[in-house]
Order: sequence, then C-alpha cells, then structure tokens
Amino acid sequence: MIFITGATGLLGSHLAKNLIAKGEQVTALKRSTSNLALLGEYANKITWIEGDLSNIDALNEATKNAEKVFHCAALISFLKKDRTALYKTNVEGTANVMNAALANGVKKLVHVSSVAAFGFSKKGETISEKTVYDEEKGLAYYFKSKHFGEREAWRAQAEGLNVVIANPSTILGGGWWNVEPNSLFFQVKKKMPFYTQGSNGFVDVRDVAKALEILMEKAESGSQYIISAENHSFKNLLSLIAETLQVPTPSIGLNYPLAKAAILYSSLSSLLFNKKPLLTNDKYLIANSNFKYNNQRFVQDFSFQYIPTKETIKSTCVLLNNSLQKGEKFGIL
Repeated sequence: MIFITGATGLLGSHLAKNLIAKGEQVTALKRSTSNLALLGEYANKITWIEGDLSNIDALNEATKNAEKVFHCAALISFLKKDRTALYKTNVEGTANVMNAALANGVKKLVHVSSVAAFGFSKKGETISEKTVYDEEKGLAYYFKSKHFGEREAWRAQAEGLNVVIANPSTILGGGWWNVEPNSLFFQVKKKMPFYTQGSNGFVDVRDVAKALEILMEKAESGSQYIISAENHSFKNLLSLIAETLQVPTPSIGLNYPLAKAAILYSSLSSLLFNKKPLLTNDKYLIANSNFKYNNQRFVQDFSFQYIPTKETIKSTCVLLNNSLQKGEKFGIL
C-alpha cells in the first residue's frame, strides 16, 4: 500500500492518479473541507484518512500498513501572517510524517521538497544538489521552512528511514487558476502589463509526478535530486504565455518604485476585499532574483527527458481557455 500526503493538490493528484492507473492501492489524507476536484473520478478509488499533518493519530493510521510514502503536502505562502502556519506545516508537519513512517516500519519515503530549500544563489551561480544553504542571507520565510523541513527528512534518514528527497522547481500544468504559479496564466490572459526582472527554473507537473515514481523505485537511500526542465527569465516565460494566448505581451519592467506602489495597493486591496495580496515584499524579492538550476544529475542517472517548457505552456493555455469557456476554476492536464 502507498500513502500520499497532499493528494488533493496539483502534484499529489497527478501522482495518485498515475499510481491508481497502475493498479496500486493508495491511501491519502484529507480534511473534511478538502476539495477533491483535481482527482476527478479517481477520488473514489482512494482510501481516505481524515486529518492533516498535525494529526499524529491520523498519520499513524495512514502509515501502519504502508510500504511506501510520498510526502507531497506543503504550504506555499509569502505572507508575513502565514509564518507560523508555514513552520507548522512544512517543518513540524514533515517531522510528524517522518516519525509516523519510522514508527510503522515504512520501507521507503520520497520527500517532496523544493528548489527553494537551497536558498538564494550567489551572483552567476548555478544551483545544484551540492549547493550549501546560506543561513546568513535574508531569505523569504517559505524558503527557510522548506530547508528546515528537509532537515527533518535527513534526521529521519539518520534514524533508519529510507529517504529520498526531490527538489522540484516551479511546477506548471493546470490546477486551480487562482493558485500560484498557474495564476500567472490567468493574469496574462487578463492582459497584465508588467513583468519582473528575475529568472527561475520551471517543470511540467507530469514530469514531476513521473520523477517521484522513478525515485521511489530506483533512487538510493539518502540521495537528493533537483527536478527541473528549463531555466527561463520571467519576461521570457510571460512572453511565451502571451504569445500562446494571443494577448499583448507584458512590456513594463516592474522596477522597485513601481513595485513598492503595487505592494501598497495590493495590501490595501486585500484588507478592503479580504483577498490575498497579489504582490508582497517576498514575492518581489524572489521574482527579481536570478535562479538557475542544474538538472543533470537526475537526467543522467535515470536517462530522463523533460517535456519542453514551451510545450507545457501550450498545453496549459489550452486548458485555461477551455476552463473559461466552461466557467470552471481549474484545469487538469
């Protein structure tokens, strides 16, 4: 039996559907309020345990007969008010999953971290699995939470659990259109005029789901892999999206004075309309930093070929247009 955390999310739902299609028995966590839409008909083929990462009893129940665990659940936020929640989910929650897996004799666990766990790169540096995390840098709190979550995974490895860590870059490919990063497609569709000056790594959700299965079956205990297809500037990425959607390309570089005004406007709007702000200081810092990731370890060790980012963008844009025509708030590759 396989246990998955985060099975209702973009990545976890893809992974769960792949495994069920291969005849695997899947158990997963969900809250009473969880939306199962991304799973479609597969939701009825999962054995559900009600609870979350803070529920020790639920985690023990879910892992007691599990041979394999995929820990995909995480909180992504760049809001100051979510710092406590980030720590509780990404660090304490990960510790709880590791402890349950250890207590119940799980044979292997793949922990889905993020390239964010490596922190910010030095100027001109390409980040690899060998990059040393710099605690002195003023990192976004999300980055810190993912790094300290990894420490819990390595602690469990030292205590006898067979652990492999996957570090995906920015995952694209459908899901809820109001959730980052796929909300970028919706914003460009609405003719967003701005682009940011930074760059990052990007990868198709289908490739990440496949990569997790490969790591579970083939990767050595204690290994770690960056899962990323290509590096792109945000200007280039947004241009590709706009070109595919046949809308104007974002043409105004978001410099610091403009960003400060946008952050203030976004903050005020969120207070007035009780919505998450579109732009925060941490988001601006990340979107204007240049991240470049080396994906060669995974490619070479497992002879893996990634879906080109341009193809992912095309598929996602088709999904978005179909969703808008149907009045739906999500799309599934």
